[in-house]
Amino acid sequence: MIRFLIDEDMPRSTAPLLIQHGFPASDVRDIGLRSASDESIYAYAQKHGLTILTRDRGFGDIIRFPLSAHHGILVIRFPNETPTKTLNKFIVQQIVRLSETEIRGNVIIIDSKTIRIRRKEEK
Repeated sequence: MIRFLIDEDMPRSTAPLLIQHGFPASDVRDIGLRSASDESIYAYAQKHGLTILTRDRGFGDIIRFPLSAHHGILVIRFPNETPTKTLNKFIVQQIVRLSETEIRGNVIIIDSKTIRIRRKEEK
């Protein structure tokens, strides 16, 4: 099962909503990682087998965070003025459509119109 680490640029309500829908989730603000570097958040996620859910485009950098070396990174690209309820509803709708195989080791960019998956190379 996919377990999520919610970055601090996401709404506070995202983790509880994911939990309500059956996805284990932790918020970086609740585990001592508020204002932590991307590398610290990434390291924590890897140590604990978590998929990162963020709005930070920096996590989409496959040089810093190589494909297949992690448990998945979902980058949400929505305007900042998007209402929290709308954003959260959309996130849940998209996550339930993705399989664990599609998430693990890949970077997934989700915006209002598309889901793009940067896939790890299959061996």
